[in-house]
Amino acid sequence: MAFKIFVVNPGGGTTKLAYFEDETRILKEEIEHNPIELNELEKLDDQINYRMKQIEEFVNKSNLNLAQMDAFVGRGGAFYPLKSGVYFADDDVLNDVKSGKVQADHPSNLGALIVNELGKIYKKPAFFVDPVSVDEFDDVSRLSGLKELERKSLCHTLNTKYVARKVAEKHGKKYEELNLIVAHLGTGISISPHRKGKMFDVNNANDGGPFSPQRTGSLPVTGLIKLCYSGMHTEREMIRKVTKEGGLMSYLGTQDLKEVLKMAEKDEYARLVYNAMIYQIAKEIGAMSAALKGKVDFIIFTGGMSRSEELINSLREYVEWIAPVEVIPGENEMEALAFGALRVLRGEEKPKKYRDFVKYRR
Repeated sequence: MAFKIFVVNPGGGTTKLAYFEDETRILKEEIEHNPIELNELEKLDDQINYRMKQIEEFVNKSNLNLAQMDAFVGRGGAFYPLKSGVYFADDDVLNDVKSGKVQADHPSNLGALIVNELGKIYKKPAFFVDPVSVDEFDDVSRLSGLKELERKSLCHTLNTKYVARKVAEKHGKKYEELNLIVAHLGTGISISPHRKGKMFDVNNANDGGPFSPQRTGSLPVTGLIKLCYSGMHTEREMIRKVTKEGGLMSYLGTQDLKEVLKMAEKDEYARLVYNAMIYQIAKEIGAMSAALKGKVDFIIFTGGMSRSEELINSLREYVEWIAPVEVIPGENEMEALAFGALRVLRGEEKPKKYRDFVKYRR
C-alpha cells in the first residue's frame, strides 16, 4: 500500500496544497488569497484559521479524506537555527512562532503550524522539512567583518537540499559523498557550497550576494549608510527597498525575467543590467568554488529563473570550467516536502524534535 501524504506550503499571497501517494503527486492546488482580507488578519491565529478554512474547502471539493492520510507535512520557516532534516511539527515550534521567537516574520512560518493543527484533528504525524533556518555554517563562515553583525544562514534550503540529493542519485552517488555548488535562482538568489552533505556557507539573499529580480544583494556599504541617514527613507522603507524593490525592479521596473529579456533585445541599458546580474551570479559561484578549495563535483542551477535557457547558457560560459553543470528548474518544494515525510514513513530517516536541535536560545 502506498503512503498517503498531504502537503501544505503557505506563501505571501497563496497556499499551495498537494496530495501524494508515495512519490506520485495525485492532486495539487494553489489557493490565491484575497490580499485585502490577508492584510486585515493581524493575529497569527487569524491567519491559520483563514487558511485552514480554505484548505477545508479544497479538500471537500476534491473528495479527499484527510483521515486516511499517513502524514501531514508543511514548509518550515525562519525558526531558530536548526540542523538539516525532517522535524516533528510539534507544540514547541508552534509556541516559538506564536511568541515571536523566530528570526523573521515570514508566511513560511505558518506551514508547521497548519499541519500541527491537521495532525491533531486527524491524529496523524505532522512534519516540516529543511526549514529556511537550517544552519550548518562553519565557524569561519559566520564572521562578517564587523563584530556586531554575524552572518546568518537563511536561504532556500528546502529546494537546495532536494536538488542536491536528486543530482547525487542521478549519478549513483550519495549526497554525503559529493562537493556541490547549488544556485537557487528565484526572486531572491541563494548560492551555497555543500561539502559532503553539509551546506557550510550561503549568501543570505536579503543581505548579500548577487542582485536578483527583487533584491539588491551586496551594496557599497558607505553609500548605503549615507542613504539610510539621508532622511529620505524610514527603516521600513529601506528594508523594503533592498528586499522587494532592488535588483531588476530597481533598474528596469519589473521582476519578470521574460520581460527583461524582451527589453534587452532592443535596449542597451536593459542588456547591461541583465548581463550585470549574470556576472554577479557567476562571481558568487566562483567565490563558493574557492570555499570548496576548487574541489567541485557539480554546479546545480535551480529555482524559477533556471527555466530560461538563455540565462543558463550565459552562466555556463562563466562557470562550466569549474565543474559540470546540472539544471533542475523550478522550486520543487512540494516534492521536497513529500519526499521528506516519505523517508520517515519508510524508516529511512528518523524525525528530529525541534527543541532538541535548537542551536541558539534567547
